[in-house]
Formats: sequence, C-alpha cells, structure tokens
Amino acid sequence: MHINRNDTAVVFIDPQNDVLSEKGLGWGAVGESVRANNTIENMERIFKAAKENGFEVFISPHYFYPTDHGWKFNGPLETDELKTGMFARRGALILDGLSGSGADWLERFKPYIEDGKTVVVSPHKVWGPQTNDLVLQLRKRGIAKVILGGMLANICVESHLRDLLEQGFEVAVAKDATAGPRHPEWGDGYRAALINFAFLAHAVLSTDEVLKAMG
Repeated sequence: MHINRNDTAVVFIDPQNDVLSEKGLGWGAVGESVRANNTIENMERIFKAAKENGFEVFISPHYFYPTDHGWKFNGPLETDELKTGMFARRGALILDGLSGSGADWLERFKPYIEDGKTVVVSPHKVWGPQTNDLVLQLRKRGIAKVILGGMLANICVESHLRDLLEQGFEVAVAKDATAGPRHPEWGDGYRAALINFAFLAHAVLSTDEVLKAMG
C-alpha cells in the first residue's frame, strides 16, 4: 500500500473523552490498553504529521441523543452505552452540555479537530460507518486509501475497517493508535482485533511506520 497525500486520508474513530479520558465512562474497560499502547500519544503524533504533511483528516464520532433511547432492541454493549449515558448529547441540533462531557473530544486533540479543515462526519450509531456519511465524504474528496485508528480496536475500528474494505478502499491500520477493552470473561479485545487486522487490512503499521510513510 502506497501512502500519498493526494489519495490517502487519516480516519480517526471516537477520539472522545468517554474512551480516552481517565474520567470517561469506558476508562475502566480500556484504560490499561490505552496506556500500554500509548494510544493517545500515538494518535496525536499522527494528527500532527497529517497536518504538517497535507493529509486530510476525517473524524467518525459516536453520539447518542435522547431519541435513541426509543430503540426497541439493542445488543449488550449498546444497552450498556445507553444505560450509562456514554457518548450522550442533549440533542442533534444543540451543543448545550457537550463541552467537557464524555461525548466531547479529548482536550489535547481539539487543536487538530477544530482547525476548520478536519472533516467531522455525522455520527455512527452502532459500530460501523454504514449509519453515517464517512464514505460519501471520502469519495467526494477523491480519497481511495485510509490510515485508520481510534477507538475501540475490536469494535468500531474493526467495523469501520470491514466496511471500508467492502466499499473498495485500501486500508492501513495504525495498530498502536488504537486500544481495546479487557473483559474478565470475554477476553482482550485488542488482541482479538490484531488478529483480524492482520487477516483483513492491506497494512498493519506502527505509528512510527505510519509517520515514515507520511513524511
């Protein structure tokens, strides 16, 4: 996979407080993995390199609005997210209460995301981009290749990877710019993701390798 600013973009999923801040609702499940991978630091390194080298950056966020509580059925993680208020916003058309909340961007990422150039697509509602406009936004900018990272490795990142592949994109996963949950019964989500990344992605790269390719 040849990484080139003319047809390659960075896509980060859920760079939000609930999964990246020690105060976030998901920290108990993902914190150890985030620390082990230096996920936050590596995401920031990729953000910085993308901006310095002219690569477009896309954010695929996760938001839940009060109307989403009207869903008639949910999987186990969806149920937990809605019950705990993870990624919760007060409404689709208002920003009241967003700043500093679990749904807000991690503070250190805001200079990169809120620079007027980063494309923040509509929210994905389950795990993959089938429910948002990420693919449309990539296509409209002539993007054919994606450097993928963010949260969570075995859930939203893997779901985005699978759909982008089905849509005909080449995808490289930045393996240490993501992290996964650790569950006492279900196992280590990050390790599970690495196996599937190796089977599916066009490249599985460290952040150092990503930066070298982008330079």
